[in-house]
Amino acid sequence: MYRSHSCGELRLADVNKEVTLSGWVQRVRNLGGMTFVDLRDRYGITQLAFNMETNAELCEAARKLGREFVIQVVGNVIERSSKNKDLPTGEIEIIVTKLNILNKSEVPPFTIEDNTDGGDELRMKYRYLDLRRSAVRKNLELRHKMAFEVRSYLDKQGFLEVETPVLIGSTPEGARDFVVPSRMNPGQFYALPQSPQTLKQLLMVAGFDRYFQIVKCFRDEDLRADRQPEFTQIDCEMSFVEQEDIIQLFEGMAKHLFKTIRNIDIPEAFPRMTWHDAMKYYGSDKPDLRFDMKFVELMDIMKGSGFSVFDNAAYIGGICAKGAATYTRKQLDQLTDFVKRPQIGAKGMVYARIEADGNVKSSVDKFYQQDTLQKMKAAFNAEPGDLILILSGDDAMKTRKQLCELRLEVASQLGLRDKDKFACLWVIDFPMYEWSEEEGRLMAMHHPFTSPKPEDVPLLDTDPASVRANAYDMVINGVEVGGGSIRIHDAETQAKIFKILGFTPEKAQEQFGFLMNAFKYGAPPHGGLAYGLDRWVSLFAGLDSIRDCIAFPKNNSGRDVMLDAPSFLEQKQLDELYLATKPVEK
Repeated sequence: MYRSHSCGELRLADVNKEVTLSGWVQRVRNLGGMTFVDLRDRYGITQLAFNMETNAELCEAARKLGREFVIQVVGNVIERSSKNKDLPTGEIEIIVTKLNILNKSEVPPFTIEDNTDGGDELRMKYRYLDLRRSAVRKNLELRHKMAFEVRSYLDKQGFLEVETPVLIGSTPEGARDFVVPSRMNPGQFYALPQSPQTLKQLLMVAGFDRYFQIVKCFRDEDLRADRQPEFTQIDCEMSFVEQEDIIQLFEGMAKHLFKTIRNIDIPEAFPRMTWHDAMKYYGSDKPDLRFDMKFVELMDIMKGSGFSVFDNAAYIGGICAKGAATYTRKQLDQLTDFVKRPQIGAKGMVYARIEADGNVKSSVDKFYQQDTLQKMKAAFNAEPGDLILILSGDDAMKTRKQLCELRLEVASQLGLRDKDKFACLWVIDFPMYEWSEEEGRLMAMHHPFTSPKPEDVPLLDTDPASVRANAYDMVINGVEVGGGSIRIHDAETQAKIFKILGFTPEKAQEQFGFLMNAFKYGAPPHGGLAYGLDRWVSLFAGLDSIRDCIAFPKNNSGRDVMLDAPSFLEQKQLDELYLATKPVEK
Protein backbone atom coordinates (compact mmCIF):
# COMPACT_ATOMS: atom_id res chain seq x y z
CA MET A 1 0.00 0.00 0.00
CA TYR A 2 1.58 3.24 -1.16
CA ARG A 3 -0.61 5.42 1.06
CA SER A 4 -3.29 5.24 3.70
CA HIS A 5 -4.21 8.91 3.36
CA SER A 6 -3.73 11.76 0.91
CA CYS A 7 -1.58 14.79 1.70
CA GLY A 8 -4.63 16.97 2.14
CA GLU A 9 -6.90 15.09 4.53
CA LEU A 10 -5.19 14.68 7.92
CA ARG A 11 -6.51 16.84 10.80
CA LEU A 12 -6.24 17.08 14.60
CA ALA A 13 -8.73 14.21 14.90
CA ASP A 14 -6.03 11.96 13.35
CA VAL A 15 -3.39 12.65 16.05
CA ASN A 16 -1.62 9.46 17.23
CA LYS A 17 -2.48 7.54 14.07
CA GLU A 18 0.25 5.78 12.13
CA VAL A 19 -0.16 6.79 8.47
CA THR A 20 1.47 6.18 5.11
CA LEU A 21 1.74 9.06 2.65
CA SER A 22 3.14 9.33 -0.87
CA GLY A 23 3.77 12.37 -3.01
CA TRP A 24 6.25 14.93 -4.33
CA VAL A 25 8.74 16.92 -2.27
CA GLN A 26 7.69 20.57 -2.37
CA ARG A 27 10.60 21.87 -0.30
CA VAL A 28 13.12 20.83 2.36
CA ARG A 29 14.00 23.05 5.35
CA ASN A 30 17.12 22.17 7.35
CA LEU A 31 16.92 23.76 10.82
CA GLY A 32 19.86 21.96 12.41
CA GLY A 33 18.35 19.50 14.88
CA MET A 34 15.15 19.24 12.84
CA THR A 35 14.48 18.87 9.14
CA PHE A 36 11.06 19.61 7.70
CA VAL A 37 9.76 18.41 4.34
CA ASP A 38 6.57 19.64 2.66
CA LEU A 39 5.00 16.67 0.88
CA ARG A 40 2.54 17.47 -1.92
CA ASP A 41 -0.01 15.54 -3.93
CA ARG A 42 -3.15 16.54 -5.82
CA TYR A 43 -5.10 16.93 -2.58
CA GLY A 44 -2.80 19.22 -0.59
CA ILE A 45 0.43 19.54 1.42
CA THR A 46 1.44 17.83 4.66
CA GLN A 47 4.50 18.75 6.73
CA LEU A 48 6.89 15.92 7.54
CA ALA A 49 9.25 16.19 10.53
CA PHE A 50 12.63 14.44 10.91
CA ASN A 51 14.45 14.64 14.26
CA MET A 52 18.26 14.40 14.30
CA GLU A 53 18.32 13.30 17.97
CA THR A 54 15.91 10.39 17.62
CA ASN A 55 16.95 9.18 14.13
CA ALA A 56 20.04 10.86 12.71
CA GLU A 57 20.27 8.52 9.70
CA LEU A 58 16.70 9.22 8.63
CA CYS A 59 17.20 12.95 9.14
CA GLU A 60 20.32 12.94 6.97
CA ALA A 61 18.42 11.09 4.24
CA ALA A 62 15.67 13.73 4.36
CA ARG A 63 18.22 16.53 3.93
CA LYS A 64 19.40 14.93 0.69
CA LEU A 65 15.93 14.97 -0.84
CA GLY A 66 15.53 17.26 -3.83
CA ARG A 67 12.53 19.17 -5.11
CA GLU A 68 10.02 16.95 -6.90
CA PHE A 69 11.48 13.68 -5.59
CA VAL A 70 8.67 11.11 -5.34
CA ILE A 71 8.72 9.59 -1.87
CA GLN A 72 6.74 7.39 0.48
CA VAL A 73 6.80 7.89 4.25
CA VAL A 74 5.40 6.12 7.26
CA GLY A 75 4.97 8.06 10.46
CA ASN A 76 2.82 9.20 13.35
CA VAL A 77 0.46 12.19 13.32
CA ILE A 78 1.15 14.78 16.02
CA GLU A 79 -0.16 18.27 16.76
CA ARG A 80 2.10 21.00 15.39
CA SER A 81 3.58 23.41 17.88
CA SER A 82 3.80 26.14 15.22
CA LYS A 83 0.53 25.96 13.32
CA ASN A 84 -0.01 27.16 9.74
CA LYS A 85 -3.50 28.62 9.38
CA ASP A 86 -3.08 28.91 5.61
CA LEU A 87 -3.03 25.12 5.17
CA PRO A 88 -5.99 22.78 5.81
CA THR A 89 -3.43 20.36 7.29
CA GLY A 90 -1.62 23.14 9.14
CA GLU A 91 -2.47 21.95 12.64
CA ILE A 92 -0.66 18.61 12.34
CA GLU A 93 2.62 17.14 11.12
CA ILE A 94 4.03 13.66 10.63
CA ILE A 95 6.95 12.39 12.72
CA VAL A 96 8.51 10.14 10.08
CA THR A 97 9.72 6.67 11.00
CA LYS A 98 10.33 5.28 7.48
CA LEU A 99 11.36 6.98 4.25
CA ASN A 100 11.31 5.34 0.83
CA ILE A 101 12.46 7.20 -2.30
CA LEU A 102 10.19 6.00 -5.11
CA ASN A 103 11.82 8.12 -7.81
CA LYS A 104 14.41 10.88 -7.95
CA SER A 105 13.93 14.07 -9.93
CA GLU A 106 16.19 16.47 -11.74
CA VAL A 107 15.93 20.09 -10.65
CA PRO A 108 12.75 21.35 -12.38
CA PRO A 109 13.15 24.21 -14.88
CA PHE A 110 10.86 26.45 -12.80
CA THR A 111 9.45 26.46 -9.27
CA ILE A 112 6.36 24.29 -8.81
CA GLU A 113 4.50 26.91 -6.77
CA ASP A 114 1.52 29.21 -7.26
CA ASN A 115 3.82 32.19 -7.88
CA THR A 116 6.20 30.44 -10.22
CA ASP A 117 9.27 31.93 -11.87
CA GLY A 118 8.51 30.19 -15.19
CA GLY A 119 7.40 32.16 -18.26
CA ASP A 120 4.47 31.07 -20.45
CA GLU A 121 6.52 29.27 -23.11
CA LEU A 122 8.66 27.45 -20.56
CA ARG A 123 5.65 26.31 -18.55
CA MET A 124 3.88 25.12 -21.70
CA LYS A 125 6.96 23.16 -22.78
CA TYR A 126 6.92 21.37 -19.42
CA ARG A 127 3.15 21.44 -19.03
CA TYR A 128 3.14 18.18 -17.04
CA LEU A 129 5.16 20.03 -14.39
CA ASP A 130 3.00 23.16 -14.61
CA LEU A 131 -0.06 21.00 -13.96
CA ARG A 132 1.40 20.08 -10.57
CA ARG A 133 0.90 23.67 -9.44
CA SER A 134 -2.26 24.00 -7.37
CA ALA A 135 -3.38 27.14 -9.22
CA VAL A 136 -3.49 25.28 -12.56
CA ARG A 137 -4.87 22.08 -11.06
CA LYS A 138 -7.76 23.99 -9.46
CA ASN A 139 -8.73 25.32 -12.89
CA LEU A 140 -9.05 21.77 -14.22
CA GLU A 141 -10.98 20.70 -11.13
CA LEU A 142 -13.33 23.63 -11.79
CA ARG A 143 -13.66 22.51 -15.42
CA HIS A 144 -14.58 18.98 -14.28
CA LYS A 145 -17.19 20.29 -11.86
CA MET A 146 -18.74 22.56 -14.49
CA ALA A 147 -18.95 19.75 -17.07
CA PHE A 148 -20.58 17.54 -14.41
CA GLU A 149 -23.16 20.22 -13.58
CA VAL A 150 -23.88 20.82 -17.28
CA ARG A 151 -24.61 17.13 -17.80
CA SER A 152 -26.74 17.01 -14.66
CA TYR A 153 -28.82 20.03 -15.69
CA LEU A 154 -29.37 18.91 -19.29
CA ASP A 155 -30.19 15.34 -18.25
CA LYS A 156 -32.96 16.67 -16.00
CA GLN A 157 -34.27 18.70 -18.96
CA GLY A 158 -34.61 15.56 -21.07
CA PHE A 159 -31.51 15.96 -23.27
CA LEU A 160 -29.63 12.98 -24.71
CA GLU A 161 -25.84 13.10 -25.08
CA VAL A 162 -24.99 11.88 -28.57
CA GLU A 163 -21.48 11.68 -30.06
CA THR A 164 -21.02 12.91 -33.62
CA PRO A 165 -18.15 12.13 -36.05
CA VAL A 166 -14.79 13.89 -35.83
CA LEU A 167 -13.93 13.16 -39.48
CA ILE A 168 -16.47 14.99 -41.66
CA GLY A 169 -16.66 16.84 -44.97
CA SER A 170 -15.18 20.31 -45.39
CA THR A 171 -17.52 23.32 -45.22
CA PRO A 172 -15.31 26.29 -46.12
CA GLU A 173 -18.15 28.84 -45.77
CA GLY A 174 -17.13 29.48 -42.15
CA ALA A 175 -13.65 29.73 -40.64
CA ARG A 176 -10.79 27.74 -42.17
CA ASP A 177 -10.98 23.99 -41.72
CA PHE A 178 -8.27 21.68 -40.45
CA VAL A 179 -8.14 18.99 -43.11
CA VAL A 180 -7.09 15.33 -42.87
CA PRO A 181 -5.93 13.40 -45.97
CA SER A 182 -7.50 10.00 -46.58
CA ARG A 183 -5.04 7.23 -47.46
CA MET A 184 -7.82 4.94 -48.71
CA ASN A 185 -9.36 7.69 -50.86
CA PRO A 186 -6.37 9.25 -52.66
CA GLY A 187 -6.60 13.00 -53.24
CA GLN A 188 -9.58 13.37 -50.92
CA PHE A 189 -9.74 14.93 -47.48
CA TYR A 190 -11.79 14.87 -44.33
CA ALA A 191 -12.19 18.02 -42.23
CA LEU A 192 -12.21 18.30 -38.45
CA PRO A 193 -15.55 19.82 -37.35
CA GLN A 194 -15.76 23.54 -36.62
CA SER A 195 -18.95 22.51 -34.84
CA PRO A 196 -21.40 19.61 -35.15
CA GLN A 197 -23.92 22.04 -36.68
CA THR A 198 -25.37 20.05 -39.58
CA LEU A 199 -25.10 16.77 -37.68
CA LYS A 200 -27.15 17.99 -34.75
CA GLN A 201 -29.74 19.32 -37.18
CA LEU A 202 -29.93 15.85 -38.72
CA LEU A 203 -30.50 14.46 -35.21
CA MET A 204 -33.54 16.74 -34.99
CA VAL A 205 -34.77 15.41 -38.35
CA ALA A 206 -34.23 11.94 -36.85
CA GLY A 207 -36.61 12.81 -34.01
CA PHE A 208 -34.14 12.94 -31.11
CA ASP A 209 -35.84 16.17 -29.95
CA ARG A 210 -33.22 17.27 -27.39
CA TYR A 211 -29.52 16.63 -28.05
CA PHE A 212 -26.34 17.79 -26.36
CA GLN A 213 -22.65 16.99 -26.53
CA ILE A 214 -19.57 18.33 -24.78
CA VAL A 215 -17.51 18.24 -27.93
CA LYS A 216 -14.11 19.17 -29.33
CA CYS A 217 -14.24 21.62 -32.24
CA PHE A 218 -11.46 22.87 -34.53
CA ARG A 219 -10.86 26.12 -36.40
CA ASP A 220 -7.71 27.07 -38.28
CA GLU A 221 -7.77 30.78 -37.49
CA ASP A 222 -5.63 33.44 -35.85
CA LEU A 223 -5.32 33.00 -32.10
CA ARG A 224 -5.90 35.31 -29.15
CA ALA A 225 -6.48 35.05 -25.40
CA ASP A 226 -9.96 33.51 -25.72
CA ARG A 227 -9.29 31.36 -28.78
CA GLN A 228 -7.45 28.09 -29.42
CA PRO A 229 -7.24 25.96 -32.60
CA GLU A 230 -9.12 23.25 -30.71
CA PHE A 231 -11.75 24.17 -28.16
CA THR A 232 -14.67 22.59 -26.31
CA GLN A 233 -18.33 23.41 -26.89
CA ILE A 234 -21.40 22.54 -24.88
CA ASP A 235 -23.39 21.90 -28.05
CA CYS A 236 -27.18 21.70 -27.85
CA GLU A 237 -30.19 21.44 -30.16
CA MET A 238 -33.96 21.23 -29.57
CA SER A 239 -37.01 20.53 -31.71
CA PHE A 240 -40.41 22.26 -31.71
CA VAL A 241 -39.03 25.42 -30.12
CA GLU A 242 -38.94 29.15 -30.74
CA GLN A 243 -36.25 31.62 -29.70
CA GLU A 244 -37.92 32.31 -26.34
CA ASP A 245 -37.94 28.61 -25.41
CA ILE A 246 -34.19 28.34 -25.97
CA ILE A 247 -33.36 31.58 -24.17
CA GLN A 248 -35.38 30.54 -21.13
CA LEU A 249 -33.85 27.06 -20.91
CA PHE A 250 -30.22 28.12 -21.34
CA GLU A 251 -30.58 31.16 -19.13
CA GLY A 252 -31.70 28.58 -16.58
CA MET A 253 -28.51 26.62 -17.20
CA ALA A 254 -26.41 29.75 -16.69
CA LYS A 255 -28.17 30.47 -13.39
CA HIS A 256 -27.65 26.84 -12.36
CA LEU A 257 -23.91 27.15 -13.01
CA PHE A 258 -23.68 30.45 -11.12
CA LYS A 259 -25.42 28.86 -8.13
CA THR A 260 -23.65 25.48 -8.04
CA ILE A 261 -20.17 26.71 -8.98
CA ARG A 262 -19.96 30.24 -7.53
CA ASN A 263 -22.88 30.17 -5.05
CA ILE A 264 -24.38 33.25 -6.72
CA ASP A 265 -28.16 33.59 -6.97
CA ILE A 266 -29.49 35.53 -9.98
CA PRO A 267 -33.27 35.74 -9.51
CA GLU A 268 -33.96 38.35 -12.19
CA ALA A 269 -34.12 37.72 -15.93
CA PHE A 270 -31.03 38.58 -17.95
CA PRO A 271 -31.45 41.88 -19.81
CA ARG A 272 -31.75 41.78 -23.60
CA MET A 273 -30.27 44.18 -26.12
CA THR A 274 -30.55 44.25 -29.89
CA TRP A 275 -27.38 44.00 -31.93
CA HIS A 276 -28.10 47.46 -33.33
CA ASP A 277 -28.25 49.03 -29.85
CA ALA A 278 -25.16 47.14 -28.69
CA MET A 279 -23.16 48.57 -31.60
CA LYS A 280 -24.65 52.06 -31.25
CA TYR A 281 -24.13 52.45 -27.51
CA TYR A 282 -21.08 50.23 -26.88
CA GLY A 283 -19.36 49.65 -30.23
CA SER A 284 -19.39 45.89 -29.63
CA ASP A 285 -21.76 42.97 -30.03
CA LYS A 286 -20.50 41.71 -26.66
CA PRO A 287 -20.65 44.79 -24.40
CA ASP A 288 -19.30 44.68 -20.85
CA LEU A 289 -22.11 45.98 -18.62
CA ARG A 290 -20.30 45.79 -15.28
CA PHE A 291 -19.99 49.56 -15.64
CA ASP A 292 -21.82 52.33 -17.50
CA MET A 293 -19.99 54.70 -19.89
CA LYS A 294 -22.65 54.38 -22.58
CA PHE A 295 -21.79 56.14 -25.84
CA VAL A 296 -23.36 59.55 -26.48
CA GLU A 297 -23.49 60.91 -30.04
CA LEU A 298 -22.51 64.58 -30.35
CA MET A 299 -22.86 65.45 -34.02
CA ASP A 300 -25.74 67.88 -33.44
CA ILE A 301 -23.88 69.67 -30.65
CA MET A 302 -20.23 69.73 -31.73
CA LYS A 303 -20.45 70.39 -35.47
CA GLY A 304 -20.35 73.90 -36.93
CA SER A 305 -18.05 75.65 -34.46
CA GLY A 306 -14.95 75.82 -36.64
CA PHE A 307 -13.15 72.76 -35.29
CA SER A 308 -12.46 71.03 -38.62
CA VAL A 309 -11.80 67.60 -37.08
CA PHE A 310 -15.40 67.51 -35.85
CA ASP A 311 -16.95 69.55 -38.67
CA ASN A 312 -15.70 67.04 -41.26
CA ALA A 313 -16.47 63.90 -39.24
CA ALA A 314 -19.26 61.47 -40.07
CA TYR A 315 -19.46 60.40 -36.43
CA ILE A 316 -18.64 62.13 -33.12
CA GLY A 317 -19.18 60.21 -29.91
CA GLY A 318 -17.93 60.06 -26.38
CA ILE A 319 -18.02 58.43 -22.97
CA CYS A 320 -18.24 59.91 -19.49
CA ALA A 321 -15.93 58.48 -16.84
CA LYS A 322 -17.42 59.25 -13.44
CA GLY A 323 -15.01 60.86 -10.98
CA ALA A 324 -12.08 60.76 -13.41
CA ALA A 325 -11.52 64.51 -13.79
CA THR A 326 -8.43 64.05 -11.62
CA TYR A 327 -6.65 62.45 -14.61
CA THR A 328 -3.37 64.28 -15.16
CA ARG A 329 -2.23 65.66 -18.50
CA LYS A 330 0.28 62.80 -18.66
CA GLN A 331 -2.48 60.22 -18.16
CA LEU A 332 -4.61 61.88 -20.85
CA ASP A 333 -1.67 61.91 -23.24
CA GLN A 334 -1.19 58.19 -22.57
CA LEU A 335 -4.86 57.57 -23.40
CA THR A 336 -4.42 59.53 -26.61
CA ASP A 337 -1.41 57.41 -27.51
CA PHE A 338 -3.47 54.31 -26.67
CA VAL A 339 -6.25 55.11 -29.16
CA LYS A 340 -3.67 56.05 -31.82
CA ARG A 341 -2.08 52.58 -31.72
CA PRO A 342 -2.20 50.90 -35.15
CA GLN A 343 -4.48 48.13 -33.90
CA ILE A 344 -7.04 50.74 -32.78
CA GLY A 345 -6.43 53.42 -35.39
CA ALA A 346 -7.93 56.65 -34.03
CA LYS A 347 -6.28 59.91 -35.11
CA GLY A 348 -6.61 61.59 -31.74
CA MET A 349 -8.81 62.21 -28.69
CA VAL A 350 -10.59 65.23 -27.23
CA TYR A 351 -11.21 65.47 -23.49
CA ALA A 352 -13.29 67.71 -21.23
CA ARG A 353 -13.26 68.00 -17.44
CA ILE A 354 -16.32 69.02 -15.42
CA GLU A 355 -14.91 71.36 -12.79
CA ALA A 356 -16.17 71.91 -9.24
CA ASP A 357 -18.15 75.01 -10.25
CA GLY A 358 -19.88 73.11 -13.09
CA ASN A 359 -17.92 74.75 -15.90
CA VAL A 360 -16.43 72.58 -18.63
CA LYS A 361 -12.71 72.78 -19.37
CA SER A 362 -11.77 71.03 -22.61
CA SER A 363 -8.78 70.47 -24.87
CA VAL A 364 -10.63 72.35 -27.65
CA ASP A 365 -11.81 75.38 -25.65
CA LYS A 366 -10.70 77.87 -28.29
CA PHE A 367 -13.28 76.49 -30.74
CA TYR A 368 -16.28 76.31 -28.39
CA GLN A 369 -18.24 78.72 -26.24
CA GLN A 370 -19.15 77.59 -22.73
CA ASP A 371 -22.85 77.34 -23.64
CA THR A 372 -22.00 74.70 -26.29
CA LEU A 373 -19.83 72.81 -23.82
CA GLN A 374 -22.68 72.93 -21.31
CA LYS A 375 -24.98 71.30 -23.89
CA MET A 376 -22.36 68.60 -24.32
CA LYS A 377 -22.19 68.17 -20.54
CA ALA A 378 -25.99 67.86 -20.36
CA ALA A 379 -25.98 65.19 -23.08
CA PHE A 380 -23.86 63.01 -20.77
CA ASN A 381 -25.69 63.98 -17.55
CA ALA A 382 -22.16 64.75 -16.36
CA GLU A 383 -21.44 66.17 -12.91
CA PRO A 384 -18.50 68.01 -11.32
CA GLY A 385 -15.51 65.66 -11.14
CA ASP A 386 -16.43 63.73 -14.29
CA LEU A 387 -14.24 63.33 -17.38
CA ILE A 388 -15.61 63.24 -20.93
CA LEU A 389 -13.56 61.57 -23.68
CA ILE A 390 -14.49 62.05 -27.35
CA LEU A 391 -13.48 60.36 -30.61
CA SER A 392 -14.54 61.18 -34.17
CA GLY A 393 -14.04 59.70 -37.60
CA ASP A 394 -15.21 59.25 -41.18
CA ASP A 395 -16.76 55.83 -40.54
CA ALA A 396 -19.30 55.50 -37.73
CA MET A 397 -18.86 51.74 -37.21
CA LYS A 398 -15.07 51.98 -37.16
CA THR A 399 -15.09 54.94 -34.75
CA ARG A 400 -17.51 53.21 -32.39
CA LYS A 401 -15.17 50.22 -32.24
CA GLN A 402 -12.29 52.58 -31.37
CA LEU A 403 -14.45 54.17 -28.69
CA CYS A 404 -15.22 50.67 -27.37
CA GLU A 405 -11.50 50.01 -26.86
CA LEU A 406 -11.13 53.36 -25.09
CA ARG A 407 -14.12 52.57 -22.86
CA LEU A 408 -12.63 49.23 -21.81
CA GLU A 409 -9.19 50.73 -21.19
CA VAL A 410 -10.55 53.52 -18.99
CA ALA A 411 -12.73 51.04 -17.07
CA SER A 412 -9.68 48.87 -16.43
CA GLN A 413 -7.70 51.86 -15.19
CA LEU A 414 -10.55 52.86 -12.86
CA GLY A 415 -10.88 49.30 -11.47
CA LEU A 416 -14.39 48.82 -12.85
CA ARG A 417 -13.77 45.38 -14.42
CA ASP A 418 -13.98 43.38 -11.20
CA LYS A 419 -13.59 39.67 -11.98
CA ASP A 420 -15.83 38.75 -9.04
CA LYS A 421 -18.69 40.85 -10.43
CA PHE A 422 -20.84 39.46 -13.24
CA ALA A 423 -23.09 41.24 -15.73
CA CYS A 424 -25.11 38.88 -17.95
CA LEU A 425 -26.84 39.88 -21.17
CA TRP A 426 -28.59 38.45 -24.23
CA VAL A 427 -27.75 40.16 -27.52
CA ILE A 428 -30.52 39.49 -30.04
CA ASP A 429 -31.67 40.44 -33.55
CA PHE A 430 -28.31 40.14 -35.28
CA PRO A 431 -28.04 41.02 -38.97
CA MET A 432 -28.50 37.96 -41.13
CA TYR A 433 -25.60 39.00 -43.38
CA GLU A 434 -22.46 41.10 -43.39
CA TRP A 435 -20.61 42.41 -46.43
CA SER A 436 -17.18 40.91 -47.14
CA GLU A 437 -14.83 43.23 -49.03
CA GLU A 438 -12.46 40.30 -49.57
CA GLU A 439 -15.16 38.07 -51.09
CA GLY A 440 -17.13 40.91 -52.70
CA ARG A 441 -20.43 39.45 -51.49
CA LEU A 442 -22.74 39.02 -48.54
CA MET A 443 -21.61 36.46 -45.97
CA ALA A 444 -23.64 34.79 -43.22
CA MET A 445 -22.92 36.57 -39.93
CA HIS A 446 -23.47 33.32 -38.00
CA HIS A 447 -23.83 30.43 -40.45
CA PRO A 448 -26.00 29.71 -43.51
CA PHE A 449 -28.49 27.57 -41.54
CA THR A 450 -29.77 30.46 -39.38
CA SER A 451 -33.38 31.40 -40.08
CA PRO A 452 -34.46 35.00 -40.74
CA LYS A 453 -36.88 36.79 -38.43
CA PRO A 454 -40.34 35.82 -39.74
CA GLU A 455 -41.33 39.45 -40.30
CA ASP A 456 -38.16 40.01 -42.39
CA VAL A 457 -38.66 37.07 -44.77
CA PRO A 458 -40.10 39.31 -47.57
CA LEU A 459 -36.83 41.32 -47.52
CA LEU A 460 -34.88 38.26 -48.69
CA ASP A 461 -36.06 39.05 -52.23
CA THR A 462 -35.76 42.86 -52.09
CA ASP A 463 -33.17 43.90 -49.48
CA PRO A 464 -31.32 40.90 -47.99
CA ALA A 465 -28.71 43.12 -46.28
CA SER A 466 -31.48 44.45 -44.01
CA VAL A 467 -32.73 41.04 -42.90
CA ARG A 468 -32.38 40.26 -39.20
CA ALA A 469 -31.50 36.77 -38.03
CA ASN A 470 -33.34 34.67 -35.51
CA ALA A 471 -30.07 34.55 -33.55
CA TYR A 472 -28.96 35.27 -30.00
CA ASP A 473 -25.71 35.42 -28.02
CA MET A 474 -25.18 35.23 -24.27
CA VAL A 475 -22.60 37.74 -23.12
CA ILE A 476 -21.05 37.89 -19.64
CA ASN A 477 -18.56 40.61 -18.68
CA GLY A 478 -17.86 41.44 -22.31
CA VAL A 479 -17.25 37.80 -23.26
CA GLU A 480 -19.46 35.87 -25.66
CA VAL A 481 -19.94 32.64 -23.70
CA GLY A 482 -22.42 31.15 -26.12
CA GLY A 483 -24.69 31.74 -29.04
CA GLY A 484 -27.17 30.11 -31.32
CA SER A 485 -30.20 30.52 -33.52
CA ILE A 486 -33.45 29.11 -34.76
CA ARG A 487 -32.58 27.07 -37.84
CA ILE A 488 -34.07 26.89 -41.29
CA HIS A 489 -36.06 23.65 -41.51
CA ASP A 490 -37.37 23.63 -45.08
CA ALA A 491 -35.38 22.99 -48.25
CA GLU A 492 -36.93 25.89 -50.20
CA THR A 493 -35.85 28.60 -47.74
CA GLN A 494 -32.44 26.98 -47.32
CA ALA A 495 -31.92 27.03 -51.10
CA LYS A 496 -32.85 30.72 -51.20
CA ILE A 497 -30.31 31.50 -48.46
CA PHE A 498 -27.59 29.63 -50.34
CA LYS A 499 -28.42 31.63 -53.48
CA ILE A 500 -28.08 34.95 -51.62
CA LEU A 501 -24.70 33.76 -50.31
CA GLY A 502 -23.51 33.16 -53.88
CA PHE A 503 -23.88 29.38 -54.02
CA THR A 504 -24.86 27.89 -57.34
CA PRO A 505 -27.47 25.12 -57.03
CA GLU A 506 -24.73 22.64 -57.94
CA LYS A 507 -22.36 23.94 -55.25
CA ALA A 508 -25.12 23.97 -52.64
CA GLN A 509 -26.03 20.39 -53.54
CA GLU A 510 -22.38 19.30 -53.47
CA GLN A 511 -21.65 20.72 -50.02
CA PHE A 512 -25.01 20.53 -48.25
CA GLY A 513 -27.18 18.24 -50.36
CA PHE A 514 -27.40 15.73 -47.49
CA LEU A 515 -29.05 18.36 -45.28
CA MET A 516 -31.39 19.77 -47.93
CA ASN A 517 -32.46 16.24 -48.86
CA ALA A 518 -33.13 15.45 -45.19
CA PHE A 519 -35.41 18.50 -44.96
CA LYS A 520 -37.67 16.85 -47.56
CA TYR A 521 -38.57 14.11 -45.08
CA GLY A 522 -40.38 16.05 -42.38
CA ALA A 523 -37.86 18.23 -40.57
CA PRO A 524 -39.35 19.77 -37.41
CA PRO A 525 -38.87 23.44 -36.44
CA HIS A 526 -35.68 23.44 -34.40
CA GLY A 527 -32.95 25.59 -32.93
CA GLY A 528 -30.07 25.45 -30.54
CA LEU A 529 -27.15 27.03 -28.80
CA ALA A 530 -23.50 26.26 -28.13
CA TYR A 531 -21.69 27.44 -25.02
CA GLY A 532 -17.91 27.71 -24.95
CA LEU A 533 -16.85 25.53 -22.01
CA ASP A 534 -13.32 26.98 -22.02
CA ARG A 535 -14.70 30.53 -21.79
CA TRP A 536 -17.13 29.64 -19.01
CA VAL A 537 -14.35 28.07 -16.93
CA SER A 538 -11.93 30.95 -17.50
CA LEU A 539 -14.68 33.41 -16.55
CA PHE A 540 -15.46 31.65 -13.28
CA ALA A 541 -11.75 31.15 -12.52
CA GLY A 542 -11.01 34.86 -13.13
CA LEU A 543 -8.47 34.12 -15.88
CA ASP A 544 -7.38 36.46 -18.67
CA SER A 545 -6.76 33.56 -21.05
CA ILE A 546 -8.49 30.24 -21.68
CA ARG A 547 -5.11 28.47 -21.88
CA ASP A 548 -4.86 27.92 -18.13
CA CYS A 549 -8.14 26.01 -18.01
CA ILE A 550 -7.05 23.60 -20.76
CA ALA A 551 -4.80 20.70 -19.77
CA PHE A 552 -2.51 20.86 -22.81
CA PRO A 553 -3.06 24.13 -24.72
CA LYS A 554 -1.37 25.54 -27.81
CA ASN A 555 0.67 28.76 -27.77
CA ASN A 556 -0.19 31.96 -29.66
CA SER A 557 1.28 30.49 -32.85
CA GLY A 558 -0.94 27.42 -32.61
CA ARG A 559 1.98 25.20 -31.63
CA ASP A 560 2.14 22.55 -28.94
CA VAL A 561 5.65 23.30 -27.68
CA MET A 562 5.59 20.25 -25.41
CA LEU A 563 4.90 17.75 -28.21
CA ASP A 564 6.58 19.96 -30.85
CA ALA A 565 3.48 19.86 -33.04
CA PRO A 566 2.66 20.46 -35.80
CA SER A 567 5.68 18.78 -37.37
CA PHE A 568 6.88 17.61 -40.79
CA LEU A 569 5.99 14.14 -42.06
CA GLU A 570 8.45 11.63 -43.37
CA GLN A 571 8.43 11.17 -47.14
CA LYS A 572 7.07 7.62 -46.71
CA GLN A 573 3.98 8.99 -44.96
CA LEU A 574 3.52 11.66 -47.62
CA ASP A 575 3.75 9.06 -50.35
CA GLU A 576 1.13 6.87 -48.65
CA LEU A 577 -1.21 9.86 -48.56
CA TYR A 578 -0.45 10.89 -52.16
CA LEU A 579 0.75 14.28 -50.89
CA ALA A 580 3.52 16.58 -52.10
CA THR A 581 4.64 19.64 -50.18
CA LYS A 582 5.94 22.98 -51.39
CA PRO A 583 9.15 24.47 -49.98
CA VAL A 584 8.45 26.84 -47.09
CA GLU A 585 9.62 30.38 -47.79
CA LYS A 586 11.66 31.74 -44.91
